[in-house]
Amino acid sequence: MGKSPAGPETADYDLAIIGGGINGAGLARDAAGRGLKVLLVEMNDLAAGTSSASSKLVHGGLRYLEHGAFRLVREALSEREVLLDIAPHVVRPMRFVLPPAAGQRAPLLLRFGLWLYDMLGARKLLPKATTIDLTHHAVGQPLKRAYRYAFEYSDCWVDDSRLVLLNARDAAERGASIRTRTRCVRADRRDGVWDLVLHDHGRRDTASAKVLVNAAGPWIGEVAENVLRKKLTSRLRLIKGSHIVVRKLFEHDSGYIFEAPDKRVVFALPFAGEFTLVGTTDENFVGDLNSPAPSADEILYLCDVVNRYFRHPVSPDELVWSFSGVRALYDDGKGKPEDVTRDYHLELETPRNEAPLLTIYGGKITTYRRLAESAMGKLGRIFPGRAPWTANAKLPGGEFDWGNWKEVLAEMQIRWPFLPETTARRMLRAYGLRAEKLLGEADSLAALGPVLTGDLTAAEIRYLVENEWAETAEDILWRRGKFGLTATAEEIQAIDHLIAALRRPAEER
Repeated sequence: MGKSPAGPETADYDLAIIGGGINGAGLARDAAGRGLKVLLVEMNDLAAGTSSASSKLVHGGLRYLEHGAFRLVREALSEREVLLDIAPHVVRPMRFVLPPAAGQRAPLLLRFGLWLYDMLGARKLLPKATTIDLTHHAVGQPLKRAYRYAFEYSDCWVDDSRLVLLNARDAAERGASIRTRTRCVRADRRDGVWDLVLHDHGRRDTASAKVLVNAAGPWIGEVAENVLRKKLTSRLRLIKGSHIVVRKLFEHDSGYIFEAPDKRVVFALPFAGEFTLVGTTDENFVGDLNSPAPSADEILYLCDVVNRYFRHPVSPDELVWSFSGVRALYDDGKGKPEDVTRDYHLELETPRNEAPLLTIYGGKITTYRRLAESAMGKLGRIFPGRAPWTANAKLPGGEFDWGNWKEVLAEMQIRWPFLPETTARRMLRAYGLRAEKLLGEADSLAALGPVLTGDLTAAEIRYLVENEWAETAEDILWRRGKFGLTATAEEIQAIDHLIAALRRPAEER
């Protein structure tokens, strides 16, 4: 799109957002739903950075109570059931098991913290915290005999990268322009608008917007310096969190939260059917933002924590996968990485007679929707008269109630009886009712085309290319699903070849 004539009323877009993580996608959805013309540009794939490298939890952050972060915890807790309602396919309740450990926080303190957690949580669907006897409960089976009892409480699990994609999909259907593999290389204020220079798949393009949002996550400093040619007005703290994935350590659907000797907490969660996810760490990050990775010390640390609790030890050579994400936090001056606030911080610059700039620091997957509402609130003087709306609006595919999940699955198996139950469950958890767009009138597995890896068919790949901005095998294997945990090199190559063929113009196929 070419440049518009001078003047804010002639800008191509009302709002331009740099960054296709959860903050950028959530804001694009909220703004588009309020009738604004929105452009979102992401230099890689959607959720390619920190937003696909989380602990996959929608939670209040139990340990944040120790830091007195009551506003953050209350807001996050209230969002659990909001997200469960609007995205029941990618968000689901999970019970967490917290066994008190000798030399760690006193059991009475833990119980009080969980009582406060329940009190702040505005629960309607999620059950309250209880005490359980590990010697007579399934969740006690994988734990060492020394742990006789535990506290059990509720939070939710989320498919983080798919949550980003759903927000982007909904934003696009409400009129937003979502452009992946598009880098904003320059942004200049001119006559009350932002003039943007874009590199879209290697081609130069331009656009203009009344307001610019820097939602680039850990790259917000680079965007400020290299694109806007200015420094951030507040200090940025980059904190790396790392996770490891191992073969399944337990058979049930609950998660564990363990206390480490350094007073941090580590989660062990069921993951992708046959695996267990363990994380996270907190370390100051210095290095290449494009390739963060767990250090040997972080891997040993996570293995050591789970080995203090589980009967069967885990060693670094058993890792199936490991990954790291870098959090772009507002630097509140706290010394330890784990003590730095996880709350979001929004800075709006409105120079006289010049186009506004909004910069987003921090944030959590759990509070992304509230962050977007707060951002729109800050922009209310510029875009007045547009009320919040996302708390009660279903995300694509989520047009059913969580309590009816089993009934929806049963209906899906009646409609497409040839689907193995594991495949039907996976598709419902990924696409919700949008699975119909993928499966259509198929009457057999063969009608979905060849299987490329696991239960991933050519029809599903076509759907992801045409509807979810997938451009490479990596996009599909790690962000639209977790097929990468088992895919072979030959299967990955075959997927890339199929995607390339699907993306060629029809006349060249």
